[in-house]
Amino acid sequence: MDSILKIDGISKYYGNKSNLTKAIDNISLEVEKGEFVAIMGASGSGKTTLLNTISTIDRVTSGHIFLDGKDITKLNGNKLNKFRREELGFIFQDFNLLDTLTGYENIALALQIQNIKADEIKECINEISTKLDILQVLDKYPYQMSGGQKQRVASARAVITNPKLVLADEPTGALDSSSARKVLEIFQVLNQELKSTILMVTHDAFTASYSSRVVFVKDGKIFNEFMRGNDSRKEFFERILDIVSLLGGDVNDVI
Repeated sequence: MDSILKIDGISKYYGNKSNLTKAIDNISLEVEKGEFVAIMGASGSGKTTLLNTISTIDRVTSGHIFLDGKDITKLNGNKLNKFRREELGFIFQDFNLLDTLTGYENIALALQIQNIKADEIKECINEISTKLDILQVLDKYPYQMSGGQKQRVASARAVITNPKLVLADEPTGALDSSSARKVLEIFQVLNQELKSTILMVTHDAFTASYSSRVVFVKDGKIFNEFMRGNDSRKEFFERILDIVSLLGGDVNDVI
């Protein structure tokens, strides 16, 4: 497999010499094309800062991040905007759908920005909406959708442009357990059927158990990581809980 994301010795510091906080401390990591990787860690561990540096929301203090061989830490201005628009997909905890647009219009917006023709947009949306089971909500506004439906629409919007990497920040954090399970099953469709490469930050072992690899972050450094391999999801979940307990996590999740 080919590496799509390479993180090479990055650090992110906040503050000054007299009061310096190391949010990320010399992290290196690679993600292969087509992988579904979960990043776990307690609050303040650095996992969200890591995601923010990959998404170029935050600048690294040192080190480099390469996406498909391109050093994204050197991008500025229009090149940076173009990179975010065309090569990354984003899925947020609070969905980030526009309330004044229907589900269809929210998804279409990602393609309209790239000047895709209307008939092509319709074809693309029908295809992705069929796979993600959201045809019935395309004409609805976000306030008319359940939390799970909103997240599926947001997922469709994230992958409709065929980005090289999909970044998900606590995607099930605002959902009940039933909706969360359905959304995670959608993530598996994105990964296994649509071949999307997904990097997901979560504090939740149950959510992480749907991934193919888990990376644990503690005090700004990688603490541990392991692959799912041939484990069932339940077996993988139990292995994740073992590491969470070593990290001092508060585990209240059930399989």
